[in-house]
Amino acid sequence: MLTALILFGITYILLLCLPRHRAYVAAGSALLFVLLDILPAEQFLSSIDWNVLMMIAGTMGSVSLFIDSKMPSLMADLIIEKMPDVRWTILALSLFAGIISAFVDNVATVLMIAPVAITISKKLNISPVNSIIAISIASNLQGAATLVGDTTSILLGGYAGMDFLDFFVYHGRIGLFFIVEIGAIVSTLVLWVVFRNEKQKIHCGERTIVTDLFPSWILLGTVLLLITASFIPDKPSITNGTICMAFYLIGVIRAWFKTGSFEIVQKTFKEIDYFTLLLLAGLFIVVAGITEAGVVDAIAELFIRISGDNLFLIYTLLVFASVLFSAFIDNIPYVATMLPVASGIGSLLNIDPTILYFGLLVGATLGGNLTPIGASANITSLGILRKEGYEVAASHFMKISIPFTMAAVITGYFLTWMIYMA
Repeated sequence: MLTALILFGITYILLLCLPRHRAYVAAGSALLFVLLDILPAEQFLSSIDWNVLMMIAGTMGSVSLFIDSKMPSLMADLIIEKMPDVRWTILALSLFAGIISAFVDNVATVLMIAPVAITISKKLNISPVNSIIAISIASNLQGAATLVGDTTSILLGGYAGMDFLDFFVYHGRIGLFFIVEIGAIVSTLVLWVVFRNEKQKIHCGERTIVTDLFPSWILLGTVLLLITASFIPDKPSITNGTICMAFYLIGVIRAWFKTGSFEIVQKTFKEIDYFTLLLLAGLFIVVAGITEAGVVDAIAELFIRISGDNLFLIYTLLVFASVLFSAFIDNIPYVATMLPVASGIGSLLNIDPTILYFGLLVGATLGGNLTPIGASANITSLGILRKEGYEVAASHFMKISIPFTMAAVITGYFLTWMIYMA
């Protein structure tokens, strides 16, 4: 366990300090976890979430076709027409991303909205960094709003027996959806302050003309089928990834036949960010390694010992410990581990564990926003910026993400306690 913890700590320090080499750091660390027999070799491939990787690759390919259709440029024109300056444009994009992310995976949301932000930045000759970061952290925030918004929500729904409507009204009280939305309003006000100096006026010329709507229908079909698939019980683990890859292949085959050239196929393959895919694959293995070594279980046991029998203290520690842990480790195995812990605490104290379930989700889902490597959506957004020639320092990212995250977490923390303990 000590070896795993040391290796894990060194890995994340290097990930933060060497942004250009994150994929190789993660891959090297993953290899060490296997070579040191921390993670059994037979679990090497199974620990990788192939569904996420397929979803990212497929959506990236579809987004490439979407960009070539000039639809992002038209959407950028429409937003620019309505917004008075850059600050309001960034806020509009973050809110738009948040709404979509309440129903679609956060990574897919970033991949769909980021091209619009990049197109706007090119039209205005400004950096897209702040816009992309805002989109990423806003999509992570909204993931806890509905049953289908994030894997952690799906985990909670399955464990607590919650259905889609329970996220809106639960036990006769307002559910996580409204708690998250109020948090989103507060955190958006924080972004309004953070970007207070982004007052460049924006001017829109002639609207872009879109001549091919098929790539837009491809993305829309992907979104609708992802939502539909979320309601199917006992579906294969790679369902979402298969959907994204299938729609991408439909789009690229159609483009091939339309143009009569194989170059469009080659171009979309090149647009897939293999650096980000390698980084995520490595991180999946690293997280599986520390879980196998018992590090996550030890943290959970320590958490229980520290909390004692004071419910408010238990709740407070659960929320903010979840924020801290999820800033550095994948929140999926963490939530999967802590849900039984929360249920056990509820049984020992003879209380309804709902307050602990919701507190866990508020902390774990939003905690990933604290650092650039705390959530897949953040890693993906930085990969997009890297392809555009922008290397984002961790300090720049956290200058925006920390006040945003803490505003949302504190709001959710107080609201959940007041609603379910009143």
